Amino acid sequence: MNNRYSRQQLFKKIGFEGQEKIRHKNVLIVGAGALGSAGAEAFVRAGIGKLTIIDRDYVEWSNLQRQQLYNEKDVEDKLPKAIAAKKHLNRINSEVEIEALVMDARADNMDNILDDVDVMIDATDNFDIRFILNDLSHKYNIPWIYGSCVGSYGSTYTILPGKTPCLHCILKSVPIGGATCDTAGIISPAVQIVSAYQVAEAFKILVDDFSMLRNTFLTFDVWSNQHYSIKLDKIETESCPSCGLDRTFPYLSYENQTKTEVLCGRNTVQIRPARNIEYSFDQLEKQLKAHGSVTRNPYLLTCHVQNHRVVIFKDGRVFVHGTNNIQLAKNFYYGLLG
Repeated sequence: MNNRYSRQQLFKKIGFEGQEKIRHKNVLIVGAGALGSAGAEAFVRAGIGKLTIIDRDYVEWSNLQRQQLYNEKDVEDKLPKAIAAKKHLNRINSEVEIEALVMDARADNMDNILDDVDVMIDATDNFDIRFILNDLSHKYNIPWIYGSCVGSYGSTYTILPGKTPCLHCILKSVPIGGATCDTAGIISPAVQIVSAYQVAEAFKILVDDFSMLRNTFLTFDVWSNQHYSIKLDKIETESCPSCGLDRTFPYLSYENQTKTEVLCGRNTVQIRPARNIEYSFDQLEKQLKAHGSVTRNPYLLTCHVQNHRVVIFKDGRVFVHGTNNIQLAKNFYYGLLG
């Protein structure tokens, strides 16, 4: 028995056969923040064959309180979260293939990524991306595990295409609050509980033990000692555009994808150009020095102008820090980049 995974293999529901299955599976984690970093570490320690991580952001000081893969050096270097996660995860288990993608998860850039994915983990912070995951899940028949947490509250649900209600169906019946990390904060135990449930459900899928999957929408408040499990088996509808008889996958259409958005808890606006742009940082640095101080690493370039910090990624995305006003952010964007 391989000593590295011996304790996991001694668990009879996994065993040697289950461990071999895990070793040949690919998990996609969308978002490398609190939930994403907790889940990523668990999968890598468990010996997953491949882990694919997508994240659009970079590491900041406020992340360190709950995002367990990162440290102060990552903040100082302004490393993209996906790159920092890969760096730390490689040190934990060099046997695992890790693909780190610094990008915005969108309907038009995930098709090639999904070819060999066995399960998708939702570690995002907004419903635009979740609805895209939901439609992709049903289009390509890939299970996905919803997860969210804010304050001391968390929730999770496992979605199997063709067998369970989808996110569209759920939102018609289950109230999901509008609080964010910005308005309510977050404590790390809530993160760890949601992640633990997500990873456990994923293990069941990876070893083909589908009969043991939880069939309820789970919510909890770890501070108030409340725990609820809601049955959803009767809410699926034939008219649902994502999982019904006449599926149109509405969130995979271009007009339903957000191009400009305020990032949760960041006082920051993300702007995504209408077409893909591959910037030359050498040329861009010369151009932006006329507007303010410029720093860069291989993944992003930062320009401090007036009271704002503008961060430009290789794929053309731009963060304008210091405002939640989309129009003001656009003014900075066009003023700097045309």
